[in-house]
Amino acid sequence: MPVLESTDNLTPRSALRHRPIGDNATKQEPGASTGTAPVAQRASRLRPKQTDGEQEIKEWQRADSATTRQGRTTAAPRQTGKAAKNLPKMPRKMPAGSKGKFWRGAHPLLYLGIGMIVMLALWTLLSLAVSWGSTTLNDLRFGRPRTFQIDAVVGHNDGASNPSHFIAINLNGRIEVIEFPGGDGSKARIYLGPELYGTDANLIPVMLSFVDASGKHRPDMIIHFQNTQIVFINDQGGFRPAQPGELHAVQQFLQRTGQ
Repeated sequence: MPVLESTDNLTPRSALRHRPIGDNATKQEPGASTGTAPVAQRASRLRPKQTDGEQEIKEWQRADSATTRQGRTTAAPRQTGKAAKNLPKMPRKMPAGSKGKFWRGAHPLLYLGIGMIVMLALWTLLSLAVSWGSTTLNDLRFGRPRTFQIDAVVGHNDGASNPSHFIAINLNGRIEVIEFPGGDGSKARIYLGPELYGTDANLIPVMLSFVDASGKHRPDMIIHFQNTQIVFINDQGGFRPAQPGELHAVQQFLQRTGQ
């Protein structure tokens, strides 16, 4: 049988070395060693200084990132509540068949107004076209200044073989008639007619006719312009304006002959 060892030789606890705690634990006896090596502090590692090339690359990268941020569009925050009601509403795109429905449901006065505007535009264009056509035709027929010429036998040293020559001219709005008795320019006479007023008065054509309007058996000279006739009575080898006592007979003759 095994024999247990005797416990009489056990060392009493009071004989164990006492280890102080607290502040005394940090104190070391002279010549005693703790058995642990002191930890050396690590010096902070210095960052290598960047070279010039690296600085330029960093600056280019920062410039590119700034340009990208500026060009990037940021979405506007969505407004809610009262702020959303005050925002202007964007026009909605009308469906394909909505235009036809609009015209079919329009008020009749709208069609009437559009028709009147179209008629006014057509009337204006037609008036301009007629005015331009009339002016162009008169330019071809009477020239500028408006000039009319005619030969007539009026009994002023003339005859069938040598009729008198008359030139009616609208010179700057003033009507003038030049007579060459018997075609002789050395005996020319000038008769002054009325002065015309208004827009483009110098473009009004003037014409002459010779009839016995006074009943004296001598052809009188009638000046025609627009819707007006002025009668010059043939008297004493020339022409003179009709006097008030002669106007009644002249007017009756013009109405009877339709001139």
